[in-house]
Amino acid sequence: MTQDTSKSNIETEFLEIDSKGAWALLYQLIRNESLNNDYAALEARKSQNKNLNRYRDVYPYDHSRVVLSKGPCDYINANLVTMEKAHRRYILTQGPLPQTAGHFWLMVWEQNCKAVLMLNRIIEKNQVKCHQYWPLGTEPGVNDVMVMTDFGLKVQYISETEASYYTTRILRLTELESGSSRDILHFHYTTWPDFGVPQSPTAFLHFLMVVRESGALDENVGPPVVHCSAGIGRSGTFCLVDSCLVLIEENGIDSVNVREILLDMRRYRMGLIQTPDQLRFSYQAIIEGAKKLLSDTNNTQNSFEIELEAVTTNHTTDYEEPPPPLPPRDASLVHSCSSINNHVSPLLCDETHPPDKPLPPLPNEPPSSPNTAESVSSDEGSIGVTSLSPSERESSLRQRKRAERTKRLEEQVKDIQRKQKAAESWQQWKRSLFQPLTIGIGVGVILIGGGLWASSYFSNKV
Repeated sequence: MTQDTSKSNIETEFLEIDSKGAWALLYQLIRNESLNNDYAALEARKSQNKNLNRYRDVYPYDHSRVVLSKGPCDYINANLVTMEKAHRRYILTQGPLPQTAGHFWLMVWEQNCKAVLMLNRIIEKNQVKCHQYWPLGTEPGVNDVMVMTDFGLKVQYISETEASYYTTRILRLTELESGSSRDILHFHYTTWPDFGVPQSPTAFLHFLMVVRESGALDENVGPPVVHCSAGIGRSGTFCLVDSCLVLIEENGIDSVNVREILLDMRRYRMGLIQTPDQLRFSYQAIIEGAKKLLSDTNNTQNSFEIELEAVTTNHTTDYEEPPPPLPPRDASLVHSCSSINNHVSPLLCDETHPPDKPLPPLPNEPPSSPNTAESVSSDEGSIGVTSLSPSERESSLRQRKRAERTKRLEEQVKDIQRKQKAAESWQQWKRSLFQPLTIGIGVGVILIGGGLWASSYFSNKV
């Protein structure tokens, strides 16, 4: 199919909105129209399910929620988003909590999912945004297996390949009762800031292309599980771009109305796409992706790789996250940091590998091998290192850097725990301070200006 996308309806609409600075207005119109979706979310509000929700204002609609068949309960904060015209189905869910990691993997098993797409880090903006729900595999026999007895499942770390801004893992999910197992692909986009957007549509589209080529989005497998922290902002952006590009590939770019497709997706899960910047980025990615998809030149792939390399090497300015007003999700539930694994992946925290660093190029990087560093001394000048091949030396260096990042992250987690404990102690002290006190007969307590003034008085004496 050949079509000139330089004057497409989407691009014309994008340029018009951009010239007027009207993204906030368009976003507000979409939000207002979504309020007409009078769908119930009764299951999420039940008392026994409240602690299974990460945020107070992000609930799954009852009519599209994923229902679990086994386990302690049938509830999980997840929706099945079905885009029939695009032949796509996605499960959008929140980042698992410590108490919902088992529910998460049970859903992956029961829905026959081939892949999990994680678009956030464990820690962002010094807050825990997701539980460490898979084994890291940094020490074989120590942290390469997670067993969830209540759900009859086991997750095993198999391998990991790091690229510049995403990591691909293979995790083996086993049903303990039957002994049957499946390998699950875990695509982890590590440089997408909360409430923000990726550095460029090109890098994002490359990630999307990698996911597509794996077959994770195909109709003949279960729907992919897509999550960020709340499962609506970054997750909604990914699904919107992917669905629109499928429709463009099949019917042409002028057949797609981005706003209507987003409104349709919001009928399955509330609040998809959280900021005007995410909406603008979606348009950019769709326009750029359409040009690549609809080009008939033989050099499309080569030019894409060249452009991607240029983006990741020449971007030298610091990334500044746009400062839109925070949506209601900012008022999140408080969850204890004590549930974080002490051995958190070094690629899971924005403080250890922040998104504002320029992305390096994407060479044909060899997969990192967890066992390579075991036979190599930590001192590069020691015996044995000089005999390593360049690829082995690079792998050894990666392992050491990863260990250093892990140590820094452990220290950061401990600091977060300390601060949270101090904050909780302060709140408890304040609550106790203003509670009515009964010190016994003959003692009065008066509250004056936030302080306490106690006076003793005595009964009349004869």
